[in-house]
Amino acid sequence: MKASPHASTAGIESIGPLVRLDRVTCRYARGRPVLEDVSLTIRRGTFTGIVGPSGSGKTTVLRLVLGLVSAESGSVIRRPGLRVGYVPQVETINWNFPVTVFETVLMSARNGHRSPWSTSQEKQAVADVLERLGIGDLARRHIRQLSGGQQQRVFIARALFSEPELLLMDEPTSGVDIRTRHEMLHLLSDLNDSGLSILVTTHDLNGLAAHLPHLVCLNKRVMGVGAPREVLTPEVLERTYGAPMEVLEHAGMPLVIEGRHGADTIRQTS
Repeated sequence: MKASPHASTAGIESIGPLVRLDRVTCRYARGRPVLEDVSLTIRRGTFTGIVGPSGSGKTTVLRLVLGLVSAESGSVIRRPGLRVGYVPQVETINWNFPVTVFETVLMSARNGHRSPWSTSQEKQAVADVLERLGIGDLARRHIRQLSGGQQQRVFIARALFSEPELLLMDEPTSGVDIRTRHEMLHLLSDLNDSGLSILVTTHDLNGLAAHLPHLVCLNKRVMGVGAPREVLTPEVLERTYGAPMEVLEHAGMPLVIEGRHGADTIRQTS
């Protein structure tokens, strides 16, 4: 029997997975499939990264979890009542929109209150989440006045304001410098340690993916699942990216090199 292409809560109890994709195929406007026969389970307390080339279906997985698109076949099953927070790519946000950091976070209030009509409880809740992310002093700053790392923290705060159980992030380290990337990794690790489940997409194999506890290599299909050492291998990466890659070890971590000539150059200079 063919599974329903629509998200369902049937068969999942509160102690089960947060989200399960079961043999999902998805396409846009009758085009070629962007996902084919993809199965993926997101459990409570996990921190998972999805890696793959542009057009591999990474963002589509997030959109399926959010319920923004439907599967053509297979099923997307969410735990009943699951609260999900979403942080989009910073490049997709209009940073000239005339709002402050405080107002940006408050916009996610589930009861629809907006500043200056926010309640004292909401004001305190915004202050608390900003302090938690180390940007409490930026509450009255306009969002266009922030650095890239500060902007990313504001939208994480916005997602956390509704107290999600699962945080989705699309390319969280895109366009940021190395220092900000490390700060973001530590922040996400701390949030995960506090009990928040996190699912991120990333193209940053060495700066982010290699440091995550769990990875999914995706190129329309799942090419590999496991810890970085298990999936960041030449064989899995070539299947995922369609080009030869070499993996070296640096400071106890896998280091992905594009092309074998690049690996040879590193060996000669090390």
